[in-house]
Amino acid sequence: MTTIERSDIRTVEDVLARIRDIAPLLQKNAASSETERRVSDETITALKEAGVFRLAVPRRYGGLETDLRTMLEVSAAIAEADGGPSWVATLSSINSWAAGLATVKTQDEVWAGGPDTILAGVIAPTGKARKVPGGYQVSGSWAYSSASLHAEWASGGVHLVDDGDQIIDQGMVYLPKADFRIEDTWYVTGMRSSGSNTIVTEDVFVPEHRYTSMIPMVTGQYISDHPDAPLYRSALAPMLVMVLVGPQLGFGRAALDLVIRKGATKSLAYTVFEQNRDSVAFQLLVAEAAMKVETAHLHAFRAAEDVMRYADAGEFPDVTARARVRGDAAIALRSINDAINTLLNANGAGSFAEVNAMQRIWRDSNVAARHAVMLPQVSMETYGKALLGIQEHITPIL
Repeated sequence: MTTIERSDIRTVEDVLARIRDIAPLLQKNAASSETERRVSDETITALKEAGVFRLAVPRRYGGLETDLRTMLEVSAAIAEADGGPSWVATLSSINSWAAGLATVKTQDEVWAGGPDTILAGVIAPTGKARKVPGGYQVSGSWAYSSASLHAEWASGGVHLVDDGDQIIDQGMVYLPKADFRIEDTWYVTGMRSSGSNTIVTEDVFVPEHRYTSMIPMVTGQYISDHPDAPLYRSALAPMLVMVLVGPQLGFGRAALDLVIRKGATKSLAYTVFEQNRDSVAFQLLVAEAAMKVETAHLHAFRAAEDVMRYADAGEFPDVTARARVRGDAAIALRSINDAINTLLNANGAGSFAEVNAMQRIWRDSNVAARHAVMLPQVSMETYGKALLGIQEHITPIL
């Protein structure tokens, strides 16, 4: 891996400025990346040069060590240009954040080549680990591992089993690229370029320091381990759920901007209007969509600020607070989905032409919104149970 030397990237403002500069490049490569089912190397290089992959990397490795709101803002800015690279950057960032909770020795290895390392990862325990001298013997396959095609490291959820194959723990293991292969399984109608393939490892030795038990993670027992780093005191489940909303904010903004711009040049067929923008019906649809996009931002940023407020205080939020973050994510997702559908009505059937970016935004948003970690129905039921004091929950990601 080649480290990108950019001494002028010191703040998130620097990163956002770089993203604005490279947005035309991302837009130019969007269609070909989708066709190739892989974000172009040119785009990945541009993102690295912009500092995108440094957001959640500890400062001691050259990272920016920012916060959840920043992660949302950067993901959204990239998604305004193209969804695939935004998803790659988002998933790499959340996996970098999780690696910041691993052992220092693991972190030393992951970022040995610098802060621009791309990480893939799946928390679901679809692998198996068995204790052996000095570490663990691991086999497994992890589906929908976004960023897999560009990842130098991958993490995977495992069940730790004893000699009788009984589960004794659930954990995460960290694997360098040499220790896994990629099965080409990501054939979908949206988010095609995200590289969300299946990562496979077979009977690989993982040293003891590269195994992390998930039980302390879920209950927030790691918070006291990071007295000087608020980012790594953030609650696990709210981070996993909320970070995936970032690209959606960008989709909403991109769709709104596209329809507004076309409103000045596109006629409303079979009516007296030579410009869509002169139609009251069009005006109402645009206003309705704009407010839904704003609603998504308000809920997303409120949740991000809640997460960081607890992290700054070194406190693990209670069940209701964590569940409300899931509720915020659900409302944000539904608002963006509704906004895009409203904008499709405003823009008409031309939205679905292959040359129109609107159809790609629509497909990418709908596929991404159905990621299992943040299904709105699960989130809303979880929040409802918390409000009613019902202790039995339907998801461990809380």
